[in-house]
Amino acid sequence: MSTSSTPSHKNLPQKVRLVEVGPRDGLQNEPEDNLTTQFKIELIDQLSRSGLKQIEVASFVSPKWVPQMADSAEVLDKITRRSGISYAALTPNHKGVQAAIQGKADQVAVFSAASEEFTQRNINCSIAESLQRFESAIAIAKQHNLPVRGYISTVVGCPYSGDINPEQVASVCRDLFDMGCYEISLGDTVGIGTPLKVKRMLEAVARYVPITQLAMHFHDTYGQALANIYAGLEESVTVIDTSIAGLGGCPYAHGASGNVATEDVLYMLDGLGIETGVDLDSLVKVSHWLCQELNRPNGSKVSLAYSSETIDI
Repeated sequence: MSTSSTPSHKNLPQKVRLVEVGPRDGLQNEPEDNLTTQFKIELIDQLSRSGLKQIEVASFVSPKWVPQMADSAEVLDKITRRSGISYAALTPNHKGVQAAIQGKADQVAVFSAASEEFTQRNINCSIAESLQRFESAIAIAKQHNLPVRGYISTVVGCPYSGDINPEQVASVCRDLFDMGCYEISLGDTVGIGTPLKVKRMLEAVARYVPITQLAMHFHDTYGQALANIYAGLEESVTVIDTSIAGLGGCPYAHGASGNVATEDVLYMLDGLGIETGVDLDSLVKVSHWLCQELNRPNGSKVSLAYSSETIDI
């Protein structure tokens, strides 16, 4: 169980919100053969019972580019929604937002990057063009009172153009914030960040966007994610994107390994006495089930007995 004691360091926040991105950002990098619609629904339903309050479950992008998310509308329709949980969808444009509205997503997310070359390879346009695309998407979302979250990739480094100037990150953040994004998630897409680089980036961004409206989205390519998150906590960031079992990477960033694991982050936060409202034991069970399910032989089935302390296979 999560603890609620006073944080051991005076500069750390008392509460943190975890944003679970595994069902979208994690699974989109898995082989399609492993990803039945029912499997996705079961994963989301299990995560919903752990105390998480925000889960990214769908992506309305072209199935040509991300076939793993082609059934997003069906997933949104069939999950068991729990009160107090926001079920989010990634949307690249106004067409995606309209699909998310039809699917009754609780919020949507748009995405760009701090690297021009990465943006070109990821969504085939410049940073400026990507932001222009979002204007109509965000306007539609606002008409339906749908909160919009912004993602920015490559906030520390780019696999194609190297180190990223913190001021460039800050500029894109400011634009997304001014367009109406309630929160900006800062992604170390290839996981090359270190604590000092993260702090310098956050200091630059915080001049334009309140620190309370920033989130950390770090990959663990070089084992730095937890250290980078701690550095962000010291800067008063209180929102962390995580992925169950560390699933995910980036199909457009060669060598990018998984997102930081939700259970690892929660274990650290519990140890620091930072409140999340999320149950660690529940998440560990889901993580074990998920890994076994993704690696099971065809035709076999792994089930998670939630009332038990063991995993039945």
